[in-house]
Amino acid sequence: MIEATQRLPSTRILVLALAIGSMASGGAFAQSTTGTIFGQVAASGGETVLIENANGFKREVGVDERGRYVASQLPLGTYTVSLRRNGQTVDARKQIALQVGAGTDVSFTGGAAAGKQATNLGAVTVVGNALPAIDVTSVDSRTVITAEQLAKLPLARSAEAVAMLAPGVNRNSANFTTATGKPLVSFGGSAATENAYYINGFNTTDPLNGHGGITLPYGAIDQQEVYTGGYSAQYGRSDGGVINQVGKRGSNAWHYGAQVLWEPAFARSDYTDLYYANGTPVSPVAGRLYDPKSGNKLWTTTVSAYAGGPLVEDKLFFFLAGEFERQQGANVNAVDNSKPDQAYRYDSPRWYGKLDWNISDNHILELTGASDKRNGSGSVYDYDYNARRQGDLINADDNTKVGGDLYVAKYTGYLTDDLTLSAMYGQMKTRDYDVPGSYDGSLTYVSGITNQNPALNGGAPRGNNQTVSTLYDPARGNKTTNTRLDISYHLGDHMISVGIDNQRSEALNQGNRNSGPGYTWQYGHTNTPNLPLVSGLGVPAPADFPNGQGGYYVQRNVANNAVSVRSMQRAQYVEDKWQVSDRWLLSLGLRNDQFTDYNPNGQAFITQTKPQWAPRLGFSWDVNGDSSFKVYGNVGRYYLSMPLNPATGAAAGYVSTQQYYTYGGIAADGTPTGLTVMSNPVSANNSFGVPPDPRTVTGNGIKAENQDEFILGFTRTAGPEWVYGAKLTKRILRNAIDDFCDIQRVLDKAQSLGYDIASSNSCYLINPGRANTFNLVTSDGRLVGVPMSNAELGFDRLKRRYYSLETFLEHPFDGTWYGKLDYVFSRSYGNTEGQVRSDLLQGGASASEDWDNYAIMQNTNGPQNNDHTHVVKLYGYYQLSQEWQVSGNLSVQSGNPRICLGYYGPDHTDPVGYGNAYHFCNGEPSSPGSHGRLPWLHQLDLGVTYRPLFAAKRLAFNANVFNVFNEQRPIFLQPNSEQAPYSPNPLFGTALYREEPRYVRLSVSYDY
Repeated sequence: MIEATQRLPSTRILVLALAIGSMASGGAFAQSTTGTIFGQVAASGGETVLIENANGFKREVGVDERGRYVASQLPLGTYTVSLRRNGQTVDARKQIALQVGAGTDVSFTGGAAAGKQATNLGAVTVVGNALPAIDVTSVDSRTVITAEQLAKLPLARSAEAVAMLAPGVNRNSANFTTATGKPLVSFGGSAATENAYYINGFNTTDPLNGHGGITLPYGAIDQQEVYTGGYSAQYGRSDGGVINQVGKRGSNAWHYGAQVLWEPAFARSDYTDLYYANGTPVSPVAGRLYDPKSGNKLWTTTVSAYAGGPLVEDKLFFFLAGEFERQQGANVNAVDNSKPDQAYRYDSPRWYGKLDWNISDNHILELTGASDKRNGSGSVYDYDYNARRQGDLINADDNTKVGGDLYVAKYTGYLTDDLTLSAMYGQMKTRDYDVPGSYDGSLTYVSGITNQNPALNGGAPRGNNQTVSTLYDPARGNKTTNTRLDISYHLGDHMISVGIDNQRSEALNQGNRNSGPGYTWQYGHTNTPNLPLVSGLGVPAPADFPNGQGGYYVQRNVANNAVSVRSMQRAQYVEDKWQVSDRWLLSLGLRNDQFTDYNPNGQAFITQTKPQWAPRLGFSWDVNGDSSFKVYGNVGRYYLSMPLNPATGAAAGYVSTQQYYTYGGIAADGTPTGLTVMSNPVSANNSFGVPPDPRTVTGNGIKAENQDEFILGFTRTAGPEWVYGAKLTKRILRNAIDDFCDIQRVLDKAQSLGYDIASSNSCYLINPGRANTFNLVTSDGRLVGVPMSNAELGFDRLKRRYYSLETFLEHPFDGTWYGKLDYVFSRSYGNTEGQVRSDLLQGGASASEDWDNYAIMQNTNGPQNNDHTHVVKLYGYYQLSQEWQVSGNLSVQSGNPRICLGYYGPDHTDPVGYGNAYHFCNGEPSSPGSHGRLPWLHQLDLGVTYRPLFAAKRLAFNANVFNVFNEQRPIFLQPNSEQAPYSPNPLFGTALYREEPRYVRLSVSYDY
C-alpha cells in the first residue's frame, strides 16, 4: 500500500527519474530489496552528500554541476542525509525511511530545505506534515505493505492474505493451496499458478506446479511488495503477479520481542453442513446428508520471537526470527470418504536469519537463510453419520512433511558514484513427504460406495479400513538454484542497466502408485444400462453382461509413475530509464528468455533457446510539473516457463488405466465379487507406461507461454490529504502450452500422408489454438513431421482476455488515521483459464483437461473461473488515543460463473472417454456464464489494539474478528450434472467450498 507524501518542484523531476532508474541492480520489481535516495542541492562547488544509517553503513556521493545527486542500491532502513561542503557538514536531514523499490527525495534547496522535510515517493513514512505527492517516474503497478501496517491491519498471517489488499488480486475459487496450506490467489484474471514468489531477491516459487512458494515468518517481514503489472525488463517468469517479501535486518541498536497468538475453538462459528443438492445416490448413507461439517473443530496457537543487533559494531549485524504454529482440530468428512472422521495436528516451524557485513563503505555482503515447513499427523476414526457421533479408531493418519529451506548470498559493490554491480546466488530445497501412519497392504482401496447395488449390500454401503489410495516416494521433493548478475550505469539523462537471470529447477522422485495390490475399485451406476458406458474407448453397455441390467458396474483403476526431471531457465536484459524532459520519462527495456526442459533420462524435450524477445516500454507524464497529476502507461510482453509437472507426465512413461466389470456380489470388505469383464484396460490419454522418444514429446518448434499487457492510468492529488486515481489494464494471452491427447487424430493424419507409425505417445505438448506439427517415428525408425492445422485438431483459437478499470481513493496516515478504498470493474473471458482448471479442481499445471481433445473444448468460450466483475476493498486504521487503535478490512465481490458440465451432446455420449466433463448440460451446450453466477461475497474483519503507556507502548494486546457477520456463502459448486449418461449426479450444485466461518484471534506481544 503506497502512501503519498510531499509534492516535488518541477526542477527536481529529472533527479527523481534518474534515481528511480538507478535502482537497476536492486530492482524495481520482483527481486527488489533496496531503495534509493536522491535530491537537489544549491550547488556552489565542492559539495558532497553523506548518507548514513544506524548500522554503520556510510556512502558519500558527489553533486553534479546541475546540483543533483543519486545514491542507489541502499539497504532498507532509516538514514541521516548530510550535505557537506569542502568536508564540513552544513545541513542534515534525519529519520529518512526507505521503502523497497522506491526513491526518496532528500533535497537541500527550495521549500524542502526550508521545511526540513523529506519526500519518500511511493512510501509510507512521512517526515513532518508533508503533503501527499505522486511518484511521477513509476510506470509499474504495485502495492507495498510495511511491517508497521501488518501489525495494525486485521489480516490472516500469510503472504497471500497481504497480497489480497492489492486491487485485482482475488482468492482462487477452487481452494488450491500452497504446500503449507495457504490459499492461492489470482492476479488480473490469470491462473493461480502463474505468479512468482520472492524472498530477499530469491525466487521461491514452487517449480513443480507453481503452487505458491516459501514465505517468511509473519513477524520477520519488513516490507511486502505486490506487483500487479508493468514489470521491468529485469524480471520475468510470471504473467500473473508477484509477491516479493523483504526480511528485517539487524543494526547497531539491539531489538528483541515475542508474541503469542491464539485462535480458540470456542470462538469459531460452526461450519455449514453439506447436503446433496440434486437428489440422493442409490445407496445413501444418511439420506440427503453429504458432509456434516458442523462437527468440524479447529484451534490454532502461534508463538514467535525475534532478536537483532550488532556482532561487530558498524560492521557485522544479525537478525533472527522464529515462529511456531500449531493447528489442531477434527474434520468430519463426506459420507463416501475413506477417512470418515479425522483428528489432526499440523506443526509449522518457520525461521528467518540474516547477516549483513559492511565490508567497506563501497562493498556489502548479505547472507539470508529461511525455512517454511509444515508437519502433519493424526488419527482416523469411524463415524456414524445418522447418529452423528464418532466411532472406533481405524488407524493412524498419514505423516506429512512439506516445505523447505533456502540460503542466499548477495554482494553489492558501489564501484563508482555512477557504476553499481550486484551478484546473487541462492539455493532452495523442499520436501513433499507423505507416508501412511499405519498401512495394511492386504486391503484394497474402495471408492464410490454410495453407487453400490443396494440389493447386494443389504441397503448399507460397504467399505473397509483401507484409507490409503496412493503411495508416494518418501524422498519426493524439489530443488531450485538462482543466479543473478546486474550492472547499472548512470550516464547523463540515462540510467542503463544490463544483467543475467538464470534459474535451474529440479523435481525429484515425483509420482505415485496405487496402494494394496496395485489397483483400486470404484463403483458406478447409470440410469441407462442399455447405452455404452464410454463409447469413445469402446466400453459397452452394462446390460449386455450378466448382473448389468440394473446399470451397476465397477471399474478397476491402475496408476503408477516415479520420475525425476529438471529444467534450465536463462535470461538476459538491457534497460534504459531516459528522462526526455523535465516532465516526460521513458522506460525502454528488452528481455530475452530461454527455457530448456529435460525428461527423466536427462534428454531435452523442449529447447526454447532461440531469442524470445520481451519488450517493456513505459512512460510517465508529469502534467502540471509539480507532481500533483501524473498520466502513465506501460506496454510489455511476459514469458512464462512451463512448470516441471508436464515433464513428469507427457515426457515420461506413466500408467493410468481403467478396466470395467459387472458384479454379482459385494464382499464384507467392499470389494466386488462375481465379476464379469466388460472391457480390456482402457486409457483416455493412452497412458500405458511406454516412455516416449524425447523428439516426439512436443509439437515441432513449440513456443513458450507469453502474454501482452497494456496499462494506461492517472494519479492525482485532491487537496492536502487525499490522493485518487484510475487505471485501465488489458491482458491478452498470446500463447500457451498444454497437453493434447487425441492421439487417433494424429495417427489418422499420419496414415493419410502414407506413414506407417510404429507407436504413439500418451499425450503431446502443444501450443493450443494454432497449427502444430507432430514428430512421429515410423516403423522403419524415421522421424517424420505430421502437420495439423488448428481446424484439423478441432479447436478454436486460444483466447484469454482480461480488461479492468481500477479506481482508488486514499487518505495517507496523518498521525490519526489511514484509509484506502479500491473499486475494480473487470472481465476475464475466453476459452481457457490458463495452466489449471479450477472448475474441475485440476491444479496440475499445464496438464488439465483443457485442450486434450476437440470435444472437451467445445462451448468453452465465456467468463472464466477467476472472473469477478465487481470488487470493492476498503481497509484502514484509526488511532483513538495514544493507547487505543481500531482497524478494519472490508471486501465485497461479485460471484464467479456457475458451471454445468455433463456428457457430450444431445445423446449424452462419451466420444473421448472424459465422462461427465464436457460443456453440455442436460444435452444442451453449456458455456461458462450461461447458468448465472455464484452469490456476492461480503467479508468484514475488525481489530482493536491496546498499547498501555505504563509499558512505554512496548506491550500490546490485540483482538481480531474475521468474517464478523459469519457469512458462509458458496465459493465453489460441484459442476458435474451427470454421473453417467442420462443419470443425474446427486452432488451437482452442492457447495463443496464456502467462505470460512467467523473466528477470533487474540494476541499479546512485547517489542523492545
